[in-house]
Amino acid sequence: MAGIERKGSVLRSDERQVVAYHEMGHALAASSLPAMDPVHKVSIIPRAAGSLGYTLQRPTDDRYLISTQMLRDRLVVLMAGRAAEHLAFGQVSTGAADDLGRATDIARQLVTRFGMSPVLGQAVLERQQAGYLGDSLLRQERKDYSEQTAREIDLAVRGLLEEAYGRARALLEQRRDDLDAGARLLLAKETITPEEFPALQPQANEPATYVLVDATK
Repeated sequence: MAGIERKGSVLRSDERQVVAYHEMGHALAASSLPAMDPVHKVSIIPRAAGSLGYTLQRPTDDRYLISTQMLRDRLVVLMAGRAAEHLAFGQVSTGAADDLGRATDIARQLVTRFGMSPVLGQAVLERQQAGYLGDSLLRQERKDYSEQTAREIDLAVRGLLEEAYGRARALLEQRRDDLDAGARLLLAKETITPEEFPALQPQANEPATYVLVDATK
């Protein structure tokens, strides 16, 4: 599921530490937020797809609706890798590039497609259009707004990302002992499960509040 192991890849010791904290940040954030799927496995073994590690979550059931809170919590989990790096080392690396891209996409859709921004209201501002001959690979976004609205969208997206990073940072500060212990265990074993590190088990079970959105995109 995570891709083929890159057996010939050997990370430097300092890079392995960064990856260990990064992935443990994702895992602890996911285990702390009740709307998120449970953590199944965490690894710092490089993969053929280009990742230096991964945090695997598995859904417990089928889900057809995604709530505002779930989307915001997903942003927290994505930003938690970078937050863990900064908390542990006082700086960040390029390892969060993919996380930031995914988080930005979610935040933008939350604002422009799902009508979940209190500032911009319940309006669809961007629609996906099929490109030439309906090829899904050529899908383009149709933008129905002014330059002023575009600025407001940019500010709303940035606000969501900054809020998510702040939540991730605060969460990991509260669980700093788990972060350090989990990173050490990852460095020793390379791959761990919640059975081996109970701090990865779900910390709460409150139900999420759902609102109707398109969960198929």
